[in-house]
Amino acid sequence: MAIPSRLRRTTDQRTALLRDLVTDLIINDRITTTESKAKSLQRLADKMITLAKKGTLAARRQAAETVRFEEVKEGQNALQKLFSEIAPRYTERNGGYTRIIKTVPRRGDSAPMAIIEFV
Repeated sequence: MAIPSRLRRTTDQRTALLRDLVTDLIINDRITTTESKAKSLQRLADKMITLAKKGTLAARRQAAETVRFEEVKEGQNALQKLFSEIAPRYTERNGGYTRIIKTVPRRGDSAPMAIIEFV
């Protein structure tokens, strides 16, 4: 198993970054970010969907530690969307819920960019 990238951040900054990214991915179903952030995010997003597929209260509490309570639409937050809309899509699938598509380098600093989305 590969060691996850540190993304040149301290632990609390990295945790906050990945929480924001996974919440944005749940809300928008696809985001554009750097390749290394996308690879780190892919592991976390797949874990969140695996928890959501269980559907238990304990799984919901574990996911709530990571996913932020941002409003998706009236009366629904990101955690509710994960459990009610995204997880049922993957009941027959045993992993690999996200895909990374490499795109052109970023204009300012030529950082390799990628799109991460749900399959």
